[in-house]
Amino acid sequence: MIEPDIEAIITCKRKTPFYNGYRPEHLIKEYYLTTGIHQYYGVECIPNGESALGTITFVTPEAYPHCLWEGKSINIQEGSNIVGRAVIIRIFNNLLKKE
Repeated sequence: MIEPDIEAIITCKRKTPFYNGYRPEHLIKEYYLTTGIHQYYGVECIPNGESALGTITFVTPEAYPHCLWEGKSINIQEGSNIVGRAVIIRIFNNLLKKE
């Protein structure tokens, strides 16, 4: 199993809930979207307007090193539509930590 890259407070802003295993895009850097896999603690899904603590495992983090910090808020997107937010509270992957 691949280890998660970050822990975050994840908020859903779309009509249908986010379920464990959801794989949306994340605006990691300005003009750079990457896919990430969500896993939530203690809940199966996050309904519209609600938040939960969980982890995100990004695809190819080596392509965007040193761009995240604790407290950073990133858009969760489906194409150009913003469907949620993730506020980073812990970074597990040191490659992603901003120096």
